Formats: sequence, structure tokens, C-alpha cells
Amino acid sequence: MRTPPPLLLPPPPPPPPQGGSQAVCQMARNEWINGYLEAILDVGANIQSEKGADTKMKIEKLQDNVKRDKHFNPTNYFVEEVVNSVDESDLHRTWIKVIATRNTQKRSNRLENMCWRIWHLTRKKKQIALEDAQKLTKRRIEREKGRNDAADDLSELSEGEKEKGEVVVNKISRINSEMQIWTEVNQSRQIYIVLISIHGLVRGDNMELGRDSDTGGQVKYVVELARALADMEGVIRVDLLTRQIACTDVDYGYGEPIEMLSCPPEGSGNCGAYIVRIPCGPRDKYIFKESLWPYIPEFVDGALSHVVNMARALGEQFDNGKPMWPYVIHGHYADAGEVAARLSGSLNVPMVLTGHSLGRNKFEQLLKQGRLSKEDINSTYKIMRRIEGEELALDAAEMVVTSTRQEIEEQWGLYDGFDVKLERKLRVRRRRGVSCLGRYMPRAVVIPPGMDFSYVKAEDVNSGDGDLESIIGRDRAQNKRGIPHIWSEIMRFFTNPHKPMILALSRPDPKKNVTTLLKAFGECKPLRELANLTLILGNRDDVEDMSSSSGAVLTTVLKLIDRYDLYGQVAYPKHHKQVEVPEIYRLAAKTKGVFINPALVEPFGLTIIEASAYGLPVVATKNGGPVDILKALNNGLLVDPHDQKAIEEALLKLVADKNLWAECRKHGLKNIHRFSWPEHCRNYLSHLEHCRNRHPTTRQKIIPTKEEPMSESLKGVEDLSLRFSLDGDFKSNGDIDPAARQKDLIETLTRMSGSKKSNPSYSPGRRQALYIIATDSYDTNGDSTETMSMIIKNVMEIAVGKPGEIGFILLTGSSLEEIKEVFKRSQVNLESFDALVCSSGSELYYPWRDLAVDDDYDNHTEYRWPQENVRSTIVRIARQENEEDDNIVEQLKTSSSRCYTYVIKQGAKTRRVDDLRQRLRMRGFRCNTVFTHAATRLNVIPLFASRAQALRYLSVRWGMDLTKMFVFVGEKGDTDYEDLLVGLHKTIILEGSVEYGSEKLVRSNESFKKEDMVPPENSNVVVSKGYKVDDITAALGTLGIN
Repeated sequence: MRTPPPLLLPPPPPPPPQGGSQAVCQMARNEWINGYLEAILDVGANIQSEKGADTKMKIEKLQDNVKRDKHFNPTNYFVEEVVNSVDESDLHRTWIKVIATRNTQKRSNRLENMCWRIWHLTRKKKQIALEDAQKLTKRRIEREKGRNDAADDLSELSEGEKEKGEVVVNKISRINSEMQIWTEVNQSRQIYIVLISIHGLVRGDNMELGRDSDTGGQVKYVVELARALADMEGVIRVDLLTRQIACTDVDYGYGEPIEMLSCPPEGSGNCGAYIVRIPCGPRDKYIFKESLWPYIPEFVDGALSHVVNMARALGEQFDNGKPMWPYVIHGHYADAGEVAARLSGSLNVPMVLTGHSLGRNKFEQLLKQGRLSKEDINSTYKIMRRIEGEELALDAAEMVVTSTRQEIEEQWGLYDGFDVKLERKLRVRRRRGVSCLGRYMPRAVVIPPGMDFSYVKAEDVNSGDGDLESIIGRDRAQNKRGIPHIWSEIMRFFTNPHKPMILALSRPDPKKNVTTLLKAFGECKPLRELANLTLILGNRDDVEDMSSSSGAVLTTVLKLIDRYDLYGQVAYPKHHKQVEVPEIYRLAAKTKGVFINPALVEPFGLTIIEASAYGLPVVATKNGGPVDILKALNNGLLVDPHDQKAIEEALLKLVADKNLWAECRKHGLKNIHRFSWPEHCRNYLSHLEHCRNRHPTTRQKIIPTKEEPMSESLKGVEDLSLRFSLDGDFKSNGDIDPAARQKDLIETLTRMSGSKKSNPSYSPGRRQALYIIATDSYDTNGDSTETMSMIIKNVMEIAVGKPGEIGFILLTGSSLEEIKEVFKRSQVNLESFDALVCSSGSELYYPWRDLAVDDDYDNHTEYRWPQENVRSTIVRIARQENEEDDNIVEQLKTSSSRCYTYVIKQGAKTRRVDDLRQRLRMRGFRCNTVFTHAATRLNVIPLFASRAQALRYLSVRWGMDLTKMFVFVGEKGDTDYEDLLVGLHKTIILEGSVEYGSEKLVRSNESFKKEDMVPPENSNVVVSKGYKVDDITAALGTLGIN
């Protein structure tokens, strides 16, 4: 054996000895490697002389890729394929074989070098996988440490709790004793519900399910949920918010702003259910969910405008002009969960989350596969951005709706912001009236999705005889005219269409495991003799036009059909309509067939319920929701999706044993009512009623002011502007305290009546535009410079010619006292501002009202604020390991009840924002953390407080459209800087205005990137060459402001 070339690793150790048959199998698996090696050496030369179907197919694939991409490198492609697909022992054996069968010296050298390169890369990939596994382990240890800290803090009983003694807590039932079934409560109420599902193609009829990975079961679920909720007594309107898509690639209907889903009964007074499409991102482009993240704030702003307008309209119609705010805002999936969290914080209404599928679970599964590095996973799936969206949604959620118990324990349990044990402990403490010490965990409940049974006919349920011959006869040509079109499309594939049909219906996704099913069918002769197989795998025109993963699945399916010669036994129609799906189930039932869901992991399994409603017995994966479904329905068998033999045996058992088939059919039809939409909605609304009891009852009031005379615009501003009604006050742990509520209500009313000011000159709510200055400028020590004062003067000078039309707001990370001192030195008049948003958005003041604090905003941001309980924890977790205790200390003079400020010693190392929030979540604390003053100071503020959220609050309070807000920022800023670059407001970046920022502490290198937060191109953002008057005027001119 020749010595390896220089600079390459020494030869790997010999593989362990293996048996003869095993070695033959390994050799067969390596044939394609040899074929690839040969193909690489001979690309472009005598391709036709290559032998072997696999080699030719791979060469053709190489050529196709070369045509599509002029820069395609076949060697790189081959190395990537091998590194992602084989193990080290395979590579070593291939290397030995190539050396033993060399033809020429030159050829041998090239082959040998290639194998060594591949082996080296494979070893490197294994090292990366090991490092990723170590990081996951370290994170789990940190999470356990955080949860143990929280458990230790909560373990000691208070004196009051000791006096009460131990309370025996029974296992919580589906509808527990503290809750009322929705049918038993007062249904005369009138509630408005907002559902959000952003990605995919959402419409009410003829849904294009399976068109792409974004348009699947979630789309069907949210549409049917909206319709079902609108049919419930007490619900007057349901809005399903999604993204508006107006491009030629999709149907024009996806660009319609509003679509009615259900029309209420005449005379009911209800409004029904609607799809409301919000513009978000490029108007003429369909964007997949992985690329939607930078446009989330834009969707939030558009949704906020819609909800406010709808609340006003519903209030006029149903509640004497009082705004009718949503009963709940429900986000579906990570992207909509983040939107719901932002809206919940802006409007102070309860928020509910349904994950559908979870990022952390997918991330760990992909890492275990070892085919992609952490960086590749993140860049492909934007997985870290998705996980942060899910964590943020958990921060704000009152309730997490899941389909199965497994989803709670094995999937949500992976998140920093969710812990089943801690949530139960906090729930017990609330019941006992004991403080939760600032901790919070959302409640996870199991509510199985419902199903629309309107397509199920009486004969589907009552007909026990599934004889297809009675419908189509033996001569299909004579009876074809009386059968549904989709039946003809399926049966044309079969030599004998009367055999029982094994039906699989899913997207062509590798996770759905269709190829294992096809192998099981192809390798089991008794099963092939007894049954046909039908694969409904979405819709396609040309496999070549499908996405890479979907196309790969379809290609493999076609290869397997050819390998096992299954022509006449397997149907794989190219097209089907959503309205034809019931007919597909009906056909399978008529043949006494079986439905199978062999997915590797199935979060729920809606198709299993659908098939069961038509009387089909089921074979389903044992991983995920099907376990609970089959336990309730008792109509089928569970299998290990990786066990091909188990799939064969389960299918053969149900197809061959007619008594078992009939028994499973009977049980399924008997128990299917448990998954109806009315049942789902009753449980859903009952759980909502329960979780809302722990949510503040402060609500915004919008009073129209357009008809007011200008002289009266400020009269009673506390009453006429957007205001909260203090219907109740809450303890820090969320429990109602009636005595405190009555006392605070009286004090609030007294304070309001004694603090009214009148100023006839202007009203902040009547401005034509708002100029918002957010250019905190500091030196290396974190001290304010004169630049911000110069910018303020220049911006105000521009508006001199429009007195009263333009208002000014200051957004700053400094405290009020610090800002007053800065303005005093620079001779800036504080009263020139309509509002001061200080301490990173945690405090709101009105200079034109003697710097009065906005008590409504204060109450608004109080929810989930841990107050004193988090003070000492911050100092402990913000320091990095081995740092001195005094490197981070609290600065009391700039701290307040809503902002704890910590000074960071020069040169000290501290954790970044993402790491800090992670550790706070692990301990049950829900806060925002912002580094400011050139990374020399840390502000810890409430969850619902931020500079961006303060702007949304003011836009609603003053009735100001966000598109009329102009935010001036520098090229750098605090760690919340990115939030000010996105949304519907206009942003002007003033070059040279901010020299030192805190961006280095935003997130770690392993987290998501800036481009996942800020879109690369944004027409709402312009850059000013400087901050002089002429520069700013030119930038405003670019935005259409003269």
C-alpha cells in the first residue's frame, strides 16, 4: 500500500472484522461511491462508456447541476454528498478497494487523494458533531441549574402558608373544578377573538394543501378553527390574520384584504369569521417562512392598526362606543407567536400560543442526524431565530395549547421558558395565595384539534359493507360515469382496483417516511397480493420543479416502484383538490382498506382523525400525537416508523383479518365525536376563561377626537386620550386582591381629577407627524456627548415652519434626571417634546404636563415584572465565570421601580443579551435586558416595556398612524437598536452621530444574525450623510417630506 501524500492524515485504523454477508452488504452500499469517483474523473469525457444505472443517474444529476449553475464544482458536490451520507468504515474500505484495483499511476494518485480528503472531512464532521453535542449538554446543565435555583427559592413556605397547612392537590382533569364548561357560563357575552397564522397560502375554500412545505395541515387547522369559534354562542367575531400576497406566482385571491369565512345566521347580530390579510414584506413576492423573520415587526404594526380599528367599530355596534378589545390573541407557530406576543404587550390582552411544530425539537433532531453542522442548520432553517420567537411567545403567553401530552413533556420541555414542574409549583402557590416571587410559567393544556364532519355522509357511517363492486362493477368502463373523478384518477393505476386500499396522505417530506412504507409494501409478497397502495403526496406538475427535498422524495418513490416492479399495484396521482380528499377516504373505506401514517414524528395526526371519521382502521407511528388519538379511538395499531417489518405485519394483520378490521371500524366511528370542532371549542373557551382570571383587567379606551374643537383638545386628557379603566389590581404573582383593587381605583380617580391640565395651543394626538429622536451619543466612558443636543436642535429647526403640525418625542436609555441634566447644559427646552421615553422604554413622561408620568403606561408594563425579586439574580448571572463580584454593581441613583440599572466596570466581561434572557427564563423571570451607554450600563426592565413598544403605545393613545412617525437613529446604538430599524415607521440613520454603541453585546456568534432581524432592503429606511440641517432635510426629502 502506497504511503499517503504529504500534509494528509495518517491512515485510519483498520475496521473491525465483519461476517461475510455483512461485508457483502457493505460492499454493495459502497458501489455508488466508486461510481461517483469514476464520474468525477471522467466528467466531460466519454460519459456514455460508464456502466451501471446508478452511475449514469448520478452523472446526469451532475450535468443538470452544471447547467443550472456555471460555478458548480462536481468534486465539491461529491465530497459534500459523501460526508453527509457515509461513515468512516465505509470510506476506509473504499480506499483499500481503490488502491487494490488501480489502473495507472496517475489515476491511482487522484483516487487515493480523493479518498483521503473525504476521510479527513468526515473526521472533521464528527468532531463538529461532538462539539455540538457538548454544547447541548452544557445548556441542559445550565437549564437544570436555573430551574433548581427557582425551585430552591420557592421551596420555603411563608408564615401564612405554614398556618394554612399542607393542601392536597388532586390531579387536574381536562376541565377542572375551578373552571366552568363554556355551555354553562353566561353566553350572553360578546367576545372578539383574533387568530394569527402568517406563513403559507391561507384561504377558506379549495385550500392548496401540499403545494409547498408552508401550506399544510396548519392552514387547514386555523381556517376550520376560525369557522368553528364563530359558530359558538357568545362569540361575535373571529379574525384570522395572515400575510397578504399579491404576486403572479399565486392565485389573486391571496391578495384580497378580507375574505369571509362564515356568514352568521340572519338576525343573530354576530359578524362571523374573516381572513384579514396584512401587507408584510415585499408586496409582489411569495416568501417562505424561513425568510419572513425580518418583516415580523411590519406585520405587528399592520395587525395593531387593524385590531384597534376593529375594536372601535365593534364597540360602536355592540357596546355603546366603548372599544371591544380582543378576548384573546392566539398565535400559531413561532412567527405568529412572536406577533401575538408583541400585540399582547401593546394592547394588554391575553395571549395564547400553539406551536404546531417546534424549533428546538427540530434542531436537536437535525444535530443527531449529523448531516449538517450547527451553522448550516441555522442558515438553512433560521432555526435560532425561530427558537427565539418561540421563547418570546412563551414569555407573553397565558396558555400553550398542545395536541398531546407528549408535546408538553418532550418538546416544550426543551425550552428555557417552560418547565412543567415549576409551572405546577407556581400554580399551587397561587391557589394558596402565596407569592410566586416574581416567577411565571405559562400553563400548557391538551386540547386535541377538531375536525369538520360536514363532508361525512350518512352512508359512510352506516354502511358496514365496503363492497366497491356494487358501485363500479367488474367492468369499470360501463360504470365509470357514476363515480367521482378522483376515484378514476386513482383506479387507473391498478390492475385490480377491488383489492383493499392502503392509503397514505401527506406532503412529500422526508419526515413523513413514505419511502419506508413503500419498501415494506414492495418486500412483503402476501401484502402485495392482498392490497393496493395509494400515495397522495401533494400536487405536482413536474418533479423537476419541486423543492429539493420534495423532489428527492418523489424521485425515490418512483425508483422504488420500479425496483420492486409495483406497476399496477401503487397509485401516485399528480393532482387532487382539497374538496376531493373526503372522496379519497371514502374510496379506501369502500375497499375495506387501511389508512397509514408512518411519519418519523407526528406532532398530532389530523389525517388519522379524518380517516377514522370515514370508518378506516389506522396504522400509525408511535412517536407523537397518534398515541393519544388511538388510545381515544381504539381503532388501529401503533408501529415503530423505523421498523419496516413492524409496518408490514401491522398492515397485513388489518387487511387479512376482516373481523379485526370491522371491530376497529366500529370503535373509530363510535368514539370520533371526541375530536369534533364543537367539543374542541368548548374546551378551548373554558380554558381561556380560566387563564384570563390571572390577567390584568386594564384595558385601553379610544375616544374619537376628530370632531373636537382644537381649544378643547387637551381638556381632560386623562379621559379623552386612550386610557385604561382600572377594573382590578393584581399582586405581583397575578392574583386578584379586591381590597387593593378598590383602594387603587379610588386613588387613581382622585389623582386623575386633581391633575387635569388645560392647554389650548395643541394636543399631541392632533399632530400631522412625529419626529422621534433616538440618538443617544456617548464617549468610551458612557458619558453623554453634545452630539445628541445638536441633533435635537437641528431636527427642531427643520420643523420651525410648521408650528403645531410636528411633534417631538425623545427615546433614550438614560433616566429622566440624566436627560434633564443634559438638556440643562445644552439649553434644550424639555417642554418642546410631546413625550420623553426614558430608561430604555420603561418610563413615559409628558413635559407639557409638568413632566407627569404616564400612570397608564406604568400599569400597562407592570404585568409579569418581577420587581425586587430579580435584583440580586441579575448581579449573579450577568457576570461571566471567574469575574470579580464588583465588576457589575447596581446604580441606585438611576434605578427606578420599573428599571434596575447596573454599572459595568471598564474591561469587565459580561454576558450578552441573549445569554442573559436565557438564564432569566430558566429561573422563571420574564424581563427585557438592554445594554446602553456604550456597553457600560445594563438596564433591566419589564417584559412589555421597550422603546419600540412605547411608540406603538403612543400611536394608539394619540390615534397617530405609525407611518407618520419618523425615527432618527445613529449608525450604532443600544442593544435594542435593531428594533428601531423595522416596522411601519420611517427611520433616518444619521451617519457620524453615534460613535460608540453596545451592539457587541446583542447576541453571541452562535445565535441568529442581524439579517434575521432587519431586512436587507427597506424603503422605510434612509441614510443621511450627516446630522446637519441640510443633511436631515435631504434625507426627509427622500421619504417624500418637504
